Amino acid sequence: MVMWDRIKDQAKSFQQSQSTRGTGGGHGQSGAHGSGSASGGSKAQLVGLFKTQLASVKSELKSGAYRDASMAMCALVAAADGQVEPAERQRVEELIVSNEVLQNFPADQLRQRFNQHVDRLLANFDLGKAEALQVIAKAAKKPAEARAVIQTGIVVAGADGHFEPSEQYAIREACAALGVPPTEFGI
Repeated sequence: MVMWDRIKDQAKSFQQSQSTRGTGGGHGQSGAHGSGSASGGSKAQLVGLFKTQLASVKSELKSGAYRDASMAMCALVAAADGQVEPAERQRVEELIVSNEVLQNFPADQLRQRFNQHVDRLLANFDLGKAEALQVIAKAAKKPAEARAVIQTGIVVAGADGHFEPSEQYAIREACAALGVPPTEFGI
């Protein structure tokens, strides 16, 4: 739960900086839901906030490196526990094609790249992970894209309301590949 509090604080800071630039959305997210049994609600709000943050930089996220790194990130998160059930694969595909930022790219390209990485991870996890991290690392040249890849991974990981330790580990590995401190995301 402490990690979600740190992510929430980072997200609030970002939201406040967006507000001062005139792009804040005043959604009434005071953070009052961050304790006790309401923590599931705050996680959902946080995932929504990351989606909003990504949407605010959508116009900057049109490169092939971002597309490919995001699909590798999504596959790495989906397969973080070493398996991907067909229902989970379909759920992540739906998240991908419905994501506002990823709509910069044709859905077929996204599905194909995501499934290619998932298939490699399932065939040989270590080799598939190494290949996915190489693709992710290509987004390191542009800091905004690198951070967006991590946020995309967090959005996918948190979409089901759970942020499993294996998913957190996968995101930390992606942070290392991108040269982005995981503490920036509270991980």
